[in-house]
Amino acid sequence: MLYRTLAILALLAASAAAAHPQIELKGVSGPLAENIELYLDRLPAKNNLGSRRFQNKVIEDVKLAGRAVGYYRMTIEPSLVGKDKTQKLRLTIKPGEALRLKSVKVEILGEASTDPEFIQLVKQVGPKVNHRVHHGRYEEIKNQLNSLALRRGYFQAKFVKQELSVAPRLLQGFIHIQFDSGPRYHFGEVAFEGSQIRDERLQSMLPFQPGEPYLSSQLGELNQRLAESNWFRTIDVTVDEPENAEQQLAVTIKVEPQIRNTVETGVGYSTDLGPRVKLNWNRPWLNDRGHSFNSRMALSGPEQTVEAGYKWPKKNVSNDFYKLNFGIKNKDIEDTRSQEYNIALERHWLLADDWYRTVSLRWLYEDYEQGLESGSANLIMPGVTFSRSWNSGGSMPSEASRYLIATEISDPAWGSDSSFVRIRSRVGWIGSFSEDHRYLVRFDAGAVLREAITELPPSLRFFAGGDNSIRGYSYESISPVDADGKLLGARYLATAALEYQYRVSGNWWAAAFFDAGSAWNDKAEIYRGVGLGVRWASPVGPIRIDVAWGLDVPSDQAFQLHFSLGPEL
Repeated sequence: MLYRTLAILALLAASAAAAHPQIELKGVSGPLAENIELYLDRLPAKNNLGSRRFQNKVIEDVKLAGRAVGYYRMTIEPSLVGKDKTQKLRLTIKPGEALRLKSVKVEILGEASTDPEFIQLVKQVGPKVNHRVHHGRYEEIKNQLNSLALRRGYFQAKFVKQELSVAPRLLQGFIHIQFDSGPRYHFGEVAFEGSQIRDERLQSMLPFQPGEPYLSSQLGELNQRLAESNWFRTIDVTVDEPENAEQQLAVTIKVEPQIRNTVETGVGYSTDLGPRVKLNWNRPWLNDRGHSFNSRMALSGPEQTVEAGYKWPKKNVSNDFYKLNFGIKNKDIEDTRSQEYNIALERHWLLADDWYRTVSLRWLYEDYEQGLESGSANLIMPGVTFSRSWNSGGSMPSEASRYLIATEISDPAWGSDSSFVRIRSRVGWIGSFSEDHRYLVRFDAGAVLREAITELPPSLRFFAGGDNSIRGYSYESISPVDADGKLLGARYLATAALEYQYRVSGNWWAAAFFDAGSAWNDKAEIYRGVGLGVRWASPVGPIRIDVAWGLDVPSDQAFQLHFSLGPEL
């Protein structure tokens, strides 16, 4: 029981605590002082400091706190200092030399004795000879052994021996742990109940096969895959533990079909596009093969967009599917006026290294006016995109990354009006210095090769400026200009953003940023923007409000207010 108490104290030692207002420590610092302060802080705020009984209680508690982190030979001298309301009990402490581990044995028995995860755990977390005796770390290795056993299917695991002994006179400690994992359990058959989707489609989503060793993380991955399919409203995964390890773990998944039709509406405002109205209509599943349909309409003064997509999965539902997209877009902003019609057939794969590959064939017809130019374009463009994204979770993750590179090719050989190669890339990272400090770095780049820029429709040219580009400049206001000063659009694009965020309170953050870049044809003219912003980690994603100043425009055009909702990368 003593060791258990000491272990709890040692586990708490990592957290700093305010010292007791009536007690002053002298002669100790660092983790030892923190552990003593943490323990004494539990005492009542007001005490009879002159009481011998109280002083003895304090001394005994200090000794317990010291032993928890390896100091068994402390001497403590109490004395009263100050008068009346300012009087304190001063503890002059000589900690003495800490006990060191003379012998450490952490033995893994059973099937886990050859499991690399257990071998690695003991190597990384386990105490070592000559380490200071620390009851909290002793408990930590035991807790992690138990936790790892449960995660990896050793459900009969138990401690054969768990012993921490000390010899204070010799300044030595001894640890001997024997952990018998017993046999490892294996997955059995997986049964789905209540599903409207064919069983073979669901079985293809399993990250494991019957007979493979149990891993709790694979059950979590399965649950995530089912949720991401958007076929089900509820998902309940249960595992029936057999009577012995020779039998396999039967997995039962009870699901409830998703609502057949979902409609989302929204009204918003952007300084770039003004008032906006959005309407999304989705059918998460159309048949028992898991086909789905989605559509989106977004209306604002400068832009009106209607899009629809039909998706049908292949055998591997999560990572292999086709999608047919159709879109119409009307645009009238700055010096651009255009009407676009797009039809695209896409094939998606998830590669072994977690990169997504998308191969597409897109038809684009566009009538346009760009500055002094006008015309139409009829283009057939095969393309390929590689993308990869990751985040640590949450509305505003502490870590995230995104990589994307896309290429489309056009040539008269297959019926296009123009011959060109268009390359687009975007990379970004989010990181954290601590829980209250985040940073964001983002780079954007693009290029059009072979064809003169004046032969391309505006949707394929590059423009910079706006809330996802160079803040401090209005939406797509940066590009080369023609003889009349009208925006022409660019062959090349390169922008960068650097942002620092500080948590003010709860889900509210303050931000400061610097953006730079350009869109150009022959020689880049760099545009810079700086600003301050507010971030709110809302349930539907981060909401961002930025006040930005362009450093390379006339002062009467330099101020911009940007409002946006959605992922930061």
